[in-house]
Amino acid sequence: MDPQGGHYLNKAAVLSPLGAARMLQLLLGCTIIALVAHSAGYNHAYGIYCMFVWCFCFAMTLLVFTMDVTRLPCCMPISWDNLTVAFAMLATLMYVAASVVYPVYFLRSQCSKSDGGCEVRNYRIAVTVCSSFCCFAYAAEVFLTRAKPGHVVGYMATMSGLLKVVQAFVACIIFGALANGSEYNRHIPTHYCVVVYSLCFSITVVVIAVTVSGKASALPLRFPFDRFVIIYTFLATLLYLSAALVWPIFSFDRKYGTPGRPDGCPWENCPWDSKLVVAVFTHVNMVLYFSDLIYSQRIRFVSHSAA
Repeated sequence: MDPQGGHYLNKAAVLSPLGAARMLQLLLGCTIIALVAHSAGYNHAYGIYCMFVWCFCFAMTLLVFTMDVTRLPCCMPISWDNLTVAFAMLATLMYVAASVVYPVYFLRSQCSKSDGGCEVRNYRIAVTVCSSFCCFAYAAEVFLTRAKPGHVVGYMATMSGLLKVVQAFVACIIFGALANGSEYNRHIPTHYCVVVYSLCFSITVVVIAVTVSGKASALPLRFPFDRFVIIYTFLATLLYLSAALVWPIFSFDRKYGTPGRPDGCPWENCPWDSKLVVAVFTHVNMVLYFSDLIYSQRIRFVSHSAA
């Protein structure tokens, strides 16, 4: 018992819908890692990425669950609620990506029974199924901890805060495509697009980090941090709008690039494919920043979570 007569362990962290969601995440995450390590296997960059997602999310979920059960977050100088909801949103996105990438690159319709290929395929199907279910487990945590009308919550639990996490994740997809032979260095305007992606990603990560730290009110700004966030979101929307216009022109216009996919272009390393991915997700992030700007007008920034 603590000095106030309470329990050291938090039963609500286990006997609640949120606790059930986290225990399901741990169960499925452990199952996935065991299946992959036992027989499903992983190799190449895509497999390593998937394994990193599963191990990272499992480790973080275990840490969050343990901290909540033992009531340790109250001793930490951070906004715990902001941290956990931001991680849950990130984990949902990472699991969605892994659940798509793994079957695309590791599942085949044909298998050879003589060398155990069918058994490996069955393990990989099980991994894909468990990973897909785990997406819903993390999404359930986001749903349970999101902002609700009439409740005071941290910024990351609002729609605007969740969109910040999605924006950063989409930017990472763009960076991955840029690094995969996108030929962005052939034209100065495409260099400008890369600057836009990098600048917006950096500031978005800073906003998330400051919010999670709970030190937004301590920043030496001449105006409130929430106003800075709204101004930045407005500028980021304009920057992404310009990139959404510039990138397709200098990638797919006949004068600068190729309108259609070239014949004989390798499936896993085709510059045209990378350019298309950048173009698509540039438009996706533009819509996300615009949506963020709309939602930002309807909330009041809270620099630290409510007790």
